Amino acid sequence: MINGWPERDESKALLLEQIRSFSQNKIKPMAALLDESGQFPTEIIQQLASLGMMGIMVPDVWGGSGMDTVSYAMALEEIATACASTAVILSVNNSLVCGPLLTYGSNEQKKKFLIPLAKGEKMGAFALSEPGHGSDPAGLEVQAVPTSGGYLIKGTKNWITNGKEANYCITFATLDRQMGPKGICAFIVSTESKGFQVSKLENKLGICASSTAQLFFDDVFVPEDCLLGKRGEGLKIALSTLDGGRIGIASQALGIARSAFEASKKFALEREQFGAPIAKLQAIQWFIADMATRLQAARLLTWSAARSKDLGLKYTKEAAMAKLAASEAAMWITTKAIQVHGGYGYTKDYGVERNFRDAKVTEIYEGTSEIQRLVIAAQELAQK
Repeated sequence: MINGWPERDESKALLLEQIRSFSQNKIKPMAALLDESGQFPTEIIQQLASLGMMGIMVPDVWGGSGMDTVSYAMALEEIATACASTAVILSVNNSLVCGPLLTYGSNEQKKKFLIPLAKGEKMGAFALSEPGHGSDPAGLEVQAVPTSGGYLIKGTKNWITNGKEANYCITFATLDRQMGPKGICAFIVSTESKGFQVSKLENKLGICASSTAQLFFDDVFVPEDCLLGKRGEGLKIALSTLDGGRIGIASQALGIARSAFEASKKFALEREQFGAPIAKLQAIQWFIADMATRLQAARLLTWSAARSKDLGLKYTKEAAMAKLAASEAAMWITTKAIQVHGGYGYTKDYGVERNFRDAKVTEIYEGTSEIQRLVIAAQELAQK
């Protein structure tokens, strides 16, 4: 963790120190096994819940820890440094589930859904993407048909993190495709509802201990009081939620990159070639210098976006910049980390191989790097 900015808060610093210690002593030793087995880290998540990490930014009145977004970013980086799978499970529950419930939920919805989610008694998922619609959320095909007392949801959702384990799923569906964005609504769906089915689990390159599911809705009934926000606000809710989610993914990418960077420094100081540690070689020194610079630049962009959110400022562009910079830094750093390790880096005996696989998805989910560039450019070109 870097001291100096933001200003140090002793109570938050103490909690973050607890998270760092827990991550290094409890999560990190399990990371390789979780990756190999693909097992969901249930016990670790329960322990993190006891530390208040499932609702980090949720006020304590609603069951959370009441921390700010900067502290959230720092905590998530610490966890991702130990295990990227664990970090994304937390990121989804915090940013994509607790976040919109806190912002758009009624008091009744907060009591019923937010409190148990923030306490870690329940798990949440965010169902926006579909088989034919990932980067284009305005074109959703999953339907919500009004019926007596609520809605019937039918269709398929893809790439849903926590989809297998979730108790509640923030689901986006359209009342009528002819209405375009104005027809999209957000719903709080219980995964115990009749007609809800996890139809497929993806076999992935990385973040293997985090489930990525295809969900099938066969006329799933959702009561009227489980409509999140107002009718037609779904796309607005989705896009604003993704802004916060991108801070979480940027923080995850930072942790992955930091893990690879620290491993590279250690290896460079210990590995000898030509009668001296390879850290003496200029080529390796340049790798280390560039790794450190890209990591710190991405970290400061991430903290800046988080700070803007905390201050109530617009942060769409800042979040996109942070996510773009951090994810591409993670991919670059993990690639060079394998190069520093040479043949050893290509084996599963060293963590940089896992870092490399985990890093790739940060350039894809919650908006690809190309989408981030479109968002940034749109914001810049709109400025007068």
